[in-house]
Amino acid sequence: GRLRAETDGQAIPVGDPLPVDGTRYDFRTPRAIGGVRLDTAYRDLERDPDGLARVELAGPDGRAAVLWMDAGYDHLMLYTGDALADPARRRGGLAVEPMTCAPNALATGGDGLITLAAGASASATWGLSPRR
Repeated sequence: GRLRAETDGQAIPVGDPLPVDGTRYDFRTPRAIGGVRLDTAYRDLERDPDGLARVELAGPDGRAAVLWMDAGYDHLMLYTGDALADPARRRGGLAVEPMTCAPNALATGGDGLITLAAGASASATWGLSPRR
């Protein structure tokens, strides 16, 4: 995404979203995560002509997968697990979570929150595929 949420000490979003351009949070050009600690919500996702936003995940052995999401997902959460209490579980992987709304949306005015009338429905689709 082009924007990320700034958070307080409890990982609650505060203030307006910040641009990622030129920061350590900018992964739009593929690069290693390195020491960047992520518990970070992204928004303003870039989409391909088919309307899908994609996150490519590659390991040091060259294997890769693509997480894709349709327009029903406006936000994306990346989490490296650095804050996990069990040291053996830290940095064991990367969590990538498509989200239909911003974190804490119920308490912050509903950024992206979908509200449905009785009997109405909403849908969104995501998936994993091998590298394109």
